[in-house]
Amino acid sequence: MSAAFCAPRSPNRSLRSRRRAPLLAAGAAVAALALSACGSGGTSGGSGQTNFVTGKEGISTVKRGDRHDAPKIDGNTLEGEKLDVDDYKGKVVVLNVWGSWCAPCRVETPNFVKVANDTKGKDIQFIGINARDPQKGPAIAFEKDYNVPYPSLHDPMGKLMLRFPKGTLNPVLIPATVVLDKNGKLAARSQQALSEAKLRKMIDPLLAEK
Repeated sequence: MSAAFCAPRSPNRSLRSRRRAPLLAAGAAVAALALSACGSGGTSGGSGQTNFVTGKEGISTVKRGDRHDAPKIDGNTLEGEKLDVDDYKGKVVVLNVWGSWCAPCRVETPNFVKVANDTKGKDIQFIGINARDPQKGPAIAFEKDYNVPYPSLHDPMGKLMLRFPKGTLNPVLIPATVVLDKNGKLAARSQQALSEAKLRKMIDPLLAEK
């Protein structure tokens, strides 16, 4: 064995090693989180059993024959009314997960408002999922500030997000957008703030489906 491996450690070296260990562990944890968040970008999503592909623009899509049924998404809106996504079968449904505290949500909301207004009367329904806002007041004020024309389910604990099966197009970040086809199946997902162009790129092919 070489002397490099057998040389005794000095007290100062031992102390430096002990101080460095927690930093290395913290760095490893951060790296693991980064890998788990970015590992599937641009390739098949998740494990080998998934059927969606994430493009360079961060939009994941599923071929028509490979789509999974969306979970039951229902509850009370910010205005206290009952809403069940199943009632909109026959339409493309755009589910946008947002929070009043979320800066990227403020960036993308004007784009959602414009596209929702432009597509009014077509076979499409926009629905918000207001997540992690313990009180309704800030979320209602947010909607008024941006003149949001569609309803939002109030999901203060993020429970609706957990209804989506793992390995499908489940939303795990805020903001996130999931689009259901006219048969209520998971068809597209983005986990970033969307421009108007990217939002239209998600919904236009689904509107064209017969």
